[in-house]
Amino acid sequence: MKSIWVVDDDHSIRFVLEKALAREGLPVRTFSSAREMLATLDEEGPLGGGPQVLVSDIRMPGGSGLELLAKVKARLPGLPVIIMTAYSDLDSAVSAFQGGAFEYLPKPFDLPRAVELIRRAQEESQREAVVEEGAAALPEMLGQAPAMQDVFRAIGRLSQSHVTVLITGESGSGKELVARALHKHSPRSEGPFVAINTAAIPKDLLESELFGHERGAFTGAQASRRGRFEQADGGTLFLDEIGDMPFELQTRLLRVLSDGQFYRVGGHSPLRSNVRVIAATHQNLEERVRHGAFREDLFHRLNVIRLRLPALRERREDIPTLARYFLQRSATELGVEAKRLSEAALAGLTTFDFPGNVRQLENICHWLSVMAPSQMVELKDLPVELQQAPGSAPTGSLQSLPGLTPEPVPGAPAVAPLPVAAGHLVGGDSWLTEMAADARRRLLAGETEVWEALSRQFEAQLILTALDVTRGRRIEAAQKLGIGRNTITRKIQELGLDV
Repeated sequence: MKSIWVVDDDHSIRFVLEKALAREGLPVRTFSSAREMLATLDEEGPLGGGPQVLVSDIRMPGGSGLELLAKVKARLPGLPVIIMTAYSDLDSAVSAFQGGAFEYLPKPFDLPRAVELIRRAQEESQREAVVEEGAAALPEMLGQAPAMQDVFRAIGRLSQSHVTVLITGESGSGKELVARALHKHSPRSEGPFVAINTAAIPKDLLESELFGHERGAFTGAQASRRGRFEQADGGTLFLDEIGDMPFELQTRLLRVLSDGQFYRVGGHSPLRSNVRVIAATHQNLEERVRHGAFREDLFHRLNVIRLRLPALRERREDIPTLARYFLQRSATELGVEAKRLSEAALAGLTTFDFPGNVRQLENICHWLSVMAPSQMVELKDLPVELQQAPGSAPTGSLQSLPGLTPEPVPGAPAVAPLPVAAGHLVGGDSWLTEMAADARRRLLAGETEVWEALSRQFEAQLILTALDVTRGRRIEAAQKLGIGRNTITRKIQELGLDV
């Protein structure tokens, strides 16, 4: 197992991180300077004893963390690098991101947060390693469903084309896989495939990410940097979540697509772009055009050929094949024997709607590889949200209790009932387990505002239970809950409770 490498000239920082990571069972090596770390990397070779994650201070004698970041990224482009910096050093933080850092860690840092961040970087490193090792042997895409066969046929028809393609489909349905397949089977297959999620990059950094920048173009730009258009020269640039691109950047993108030229941020010389653009979105771009959030001329530039990727619930016959594939891949990643699905567990997976699509199924299979108690996965081993029949209310939920169903508030987001174990409306910890399962389902499905949704359910349950105990007497219910009578009245109105 590769180790976490920590580079800092401060002995106390090295000592604290080394002990904290060791307690978590993570191997760690420490270095007092960038020069020492690079020398070790040269001796051992990146394919042998290189790091799984690099954590480096930003200011050290004999070479800064940003210089180290650039050198390491040149050798190990997939290595997650965490840069440590002072709270006030925001320019350095921006420069760290510009240089490809995984994340930056402000000093003084909270130790548990630092360990959690390093763990996330380690998981990212493991995912990258699996992708790189298995890319040649594993299938690009799986699917026997007619809807997927239509996608495969479209990829085949486009195999000799340079045309711009717009891929639509729900989040988690595999749009990047389609983009990679389009690139692989195109005349540009020998060129680079460069992907960027326009929704995941801060607005202030996105322009530089796309078009690059010149030295001194903004605070922290210590050197010139090539953008994604330059990196993808001769190949394919995949713009994911194009519907979230800021409006002012849409104009620059349109100009590149129109005349094939662009300028780096702070640059004065035009650069030529020999790039095929493939864009993807889960949003309705026509609707965003009507609302003035997306340029109509850019939409028509992108919408030359449109491929719609079906949701997983539209291709249920593919779920068994995909599940077995993801279980095998997780087992390879974890170095264990692959779990197998019983007929009942397979039926449970097949009947679930998977709001998070293929990505959610992949996450569930990884969870089963770690958490299922035996090699044969039974129905009872599946996450709680998969064990319920489609469309039915979980046993003991608010929805199943007469007179305790919150009415929706006009204009408020829909709130599903909070599952609670029967007989445990208050007290015990089973309801917490059910709430955690509900939260997990929502988070895996990519929902937003999960905090708000579950908080509303929690408040509604408390108020309705107190009113049930006090036979509807609001003042007494408020006293028992420890809140004011005006508060309970306001909450009843906000939550739209029918009491």
